[in-house]
Amino acid sequence: MSFANANTPPQVVVLGAGAWGSSLAYVLNNNDIPTQVWSRRSPQSLESMVAGADVIVSAVSIKGVPSVAARLEAMDLQKRTILVTATKGLDPETMATPSQIWQASLPSQPIAVLSGPNLSKEIDQGLPAATVVASSDQAAAEEIQTIFAADNFRVYTNNDPLGTELGGTLKNVMAIAVGVCEGLGLGTNAKSALITRALPEITRVGLHFGAQPDTFWGLAGLGDLLATCSSMLSRNYRVGYGLSKGQPLEEILANLGGTAEGVNTTDVLIKIANREKIAVPITRQVYRLLHGKITPPQAVEALMERELKAEFEDFDL
Repeated sequence: MSFANANTPPQVVVLGAGAWGSSLAYVLNNNDIPTQVWSRRSPQSLESMVAGADVIVSAVSIKGVPSVAARLEAMDLQKRTILVTATKGLDPETMATPSQIWQASLPSQPIAVLSGPNLSKEIDQGLPAATVVASSDQAAAEEIQTIFAADNFRVYTNNDPLGTELGGTLKNVMAIAVGVCEGLGLGTNAKSALITRALPEITRVGLHFGAQPDTFWGLAGLGDLLATCSSMLSRNYRVGYGLSKGQPLEEILANLGGTAEGVNTTDVLIKIANREKIAVPITRQVYRLLHGKITPPQAVEALMERELKAEFEDFDL
């Protein structure tokens, strides 16, 4: 079935009524796509809302993905229903990405990943933005591209869902580091160098697991990295900024007004890097900082004192 050629628009359900889920529902509703939003506080059950859906957009936090996926697994979804995951994070138990969790639970459903430099508050204001829909099912990616595309929301497709997902997930760790750099007043030179060196670290992890290198130079890689590392609208950036000012992590998280996925992602990524022997020097310093093993100035000093080497030596930092 092609939504674009259908006589009626597709029925969409967004899972998650947080900032990101609400922004995605806003885009769809502005496109005259019938969209319902489900959360744990909804009067209707999850099962009743998704029963006839053509598209299910998951914007729940990573900690909620396994339980929600298990509930949908127990249902008999329509075979044509597309699951779009817009969650950025890594599961602390399995170390899997959201799309991997969804694919394991719903192996017969087409799965797409939506990610890009998309600060929800700017989207809510109708400011221009672009994003990526990635799927191994090209037809599914194009269907989702069609329903989300708008004058102020440009949507691209690619066939690298894992790379698209990892780019959007791992940049949250880097945003914490950049927030520290900014809070310490280290200047534009240092901030630019840190962001630039963050990209190969993200790419190295992605390539290790089979992602495509070009993905990390696109919207879901470099684009999302720049957005998240350049704005106080980013919760992860604000975590780093707060740490640089001496605020306790628990206090920062309590006052964020949302989840900073980079904190959990840092812990999971270090486990993965240790297991797979992947060099992640920026992440390692962020990890030590989050766990109170070093101070913000010590984290910066540790990165600046690394051994001298060629810029692109083995794609290492």
